[in-house]
Amino acid sequence: MPGLIVLHYTAMPTASAARARLCDASAEVSAHYLIDEAGGVDALVPEELRAWHAGAGAWGAVTDVNSHSIGIELANDAQSPFPLRQMRALVGLLADLRHRWSIPVERVIAHSDMAPSRKTDPGARFDWRGLALAGQSVWPKGTGDAAPDLNGFADAAHVFGYAALPHDVLLAAFRLRFRPWAKGPLDAVDMGLVLDLAARFPVDATAPGA
Repeated sequence: MPGLIVLHYTAMPTASAARARLCDASAEVSAHYLIDEAGGVDALVPEELRAWHAGAGAWGAVTDVNSHSIGIELANDAQSPFPLRQMRALVGLLADLRHRWSIPVERVIAHSDMAPSRKTDPGARFDWRGLALAGQSVWPKGTGDAAPDLNGFADAAHVFGYAALPHDVLLAAFRLRFRPWAKGPLDAVDMGLVLDLAARFPVDATAPGA
């Protein structure tokens, strides 16, 4: 039973090209859904079946993400903003999937969250805050008044869901989702945000069977 939803971008010039690749058995890549730039939603793999969208990585206690998640590909060239109609379609699809599979909002994640050493999608142009305002993702409420501490940051990031990884990899993955404009070493804002997320959304507290 799926307990995670993983969001991707296709990094291809058109939705039709992405669809062809996702439906090509020799490519060994697939996803449950593809949403095109105009908001059209294609169901490609039945939700109850395993799709090859996530690859190696982990989120919380889930280490075989393909077997425990629904993968959604967003047609995007990896550089452009995501159109409003596409985001609206995503919001509707997420609401439906989460309702039918009882998936908590904090278990909607980025491909870059569960595989930060090798993936960056859906990327810095994706509007995670807007998705949270629509009720389909989470967003931190930290005040930024926590003293920066690399080990403390790593511990809190792990509680939120990130795997145990080098500090620079964790910080880059965290900022890609929550502060894509931020530069430099770990700061008080990063620390406040990650502590808030860890306190409100400990990853395995809402996992299936927890």
